[in-house]
Amino acid sequence: MVNPAHLDVREAAHAVASGEMSAEELARACLDRISAREDEVRAFEYLDPGYALDQARNLGNGPRLGPLHGVPIGIKDTYDTADMTTAYGSPIYEGNRPHADASAVALCRAAGAVIVGKTVTTEFAYWSPGKTRNPRNLDHTPGGSSSGSAAAVADNMLPLAFGSQTAASVIRPAAFCGVFGYKATRGGIDSRGLLPLAPTLDSPGFFTRALGDISLVRSVLVGDDPDPAPRPDDSPPRVGLVRTVHWDEADPVSRDLVEDSAHRLAGAGAPVSEPVMPDGFQHLAEIQNTIMAFEIARGFAWEYANHRDKLSDTFREIVETGLSTPYDDYVSAITTADRCRAGLAAVMEDYDVLIAPSAVGEAPAETGSTGNPLFSRMWTLMYLPSVHLPTGSGPNGLPVGIQAMGRCHRDSQLVIDAQWMWDRLVSSGTRAA
Repeated sequence: MVNPAHLDVREAAHAVASGEMSAEELARACLDRISAREDEVRAFEYLDPGYALDQARNLGNGPRLGPLHGVPIGIKDTYDTADMTTAYGSPIYEGNRPHADASAVALCRAAGAVIVGKTVTTEFAYWSPGKTRNPRNLDHTPGGSSSGSAAAVADNMLPLAFGSQTAASVIRPAAFCGVFGYKATRGGIDSRGLLPLAPTLDSPGFFTRALGDISLVRSVLVGDDPDPAPRPDDSPPRVGLVRTVHWDEADPVSRDLVEDSAHRLAGAGAPVSEPVMPDGFQHLAEIQNTIMAFEIARGFAWEYANHRDKLSDTFREIVETGLSTPYDDYVSAITTADRCRAGLAAVMEDYDVLIAPSAVGEAPAETGSTGNPLFSRMWTLMYLPSVHLPTGSGPNGLPVGIQAMGRCHRDSQLVIDAQWMWDRLVSSGTRAA
């Protein structure tokens, strides 16, 4: 019999709905896994097993609430929760108890989810790492800032956990931990109750162990079809391979995997070509950092003025960088980003999905860093929905994969196209470097 903790979201929801197991039995299986591994992985910032079981028992005594009825989930500690502390990865907010759930939390709770706990985030969802270790190899970083969420899903502690992305905070930990990661189109999922880091860049996202679970969770969050029709076999997506100006900064394993994936997709019938990107695209990683620093400095003015001693050196530095950034430079960065978004929309008229590296390479062998965010910065700035596909492994046996991007607010279609690609990449054999 399959360990209930290994079930994906759909499987878990079906098991509870069919009576195969109770919500309490499912929650207990996940909690048993957490108990066995948490001392090593350290995925949770807040965990109350008794309260999680109480939620599950209450669900078992009432009617089915929705698609996530009985499904245990984790919430990144940057999302407000009315019944759990929310510290945002900072000692400044230790013990903080919000008065209301974030929108995404409230919607999942209304759909029957069991909120198991709060997962570790980096400080204010920026770079300074928390305590979480990569479950694939504890001496390596899990990525960030959604460290605990990615690790919990990868280690079979939970089938679903929420994260957020301002630069690379969903796609990179998904890549390092070897799970599916989804970042929504900016503005496509309500972000109220999610701590802003850089408001013009922030987007919610989440991690799963099955690609099809993304559609189910989106049905809860935005009302999308939980079971969209697959792309017909004879109508493959038009795929754009984007190396970007940073291609040579990727490790050989990442470059080879993206190129190999493009070759396999072409062999499966997908039209694959390399688009010419808009003028200014080569500067987008730098522009993203300018915008992010400027907005962090203003958004965290109170913390910097009143609790500077409780901020990490890294966070103080980004605030000070932002404070020293002239407003004209910020406006210029926004203007260039707007122009590139318009140019990219024109490019996307000829493509259904773009593929690129998710990260520089495998998770680095360090726990004092979350790794290089380079290969997601530009796509986050372009507001595109993104999905990480864990398609291979590197020379150290750690996960690697590719990033797929779709058109803005066409998230559901991106998942459909990603599934088409995933099915072909898996059936043709994932490539281990």
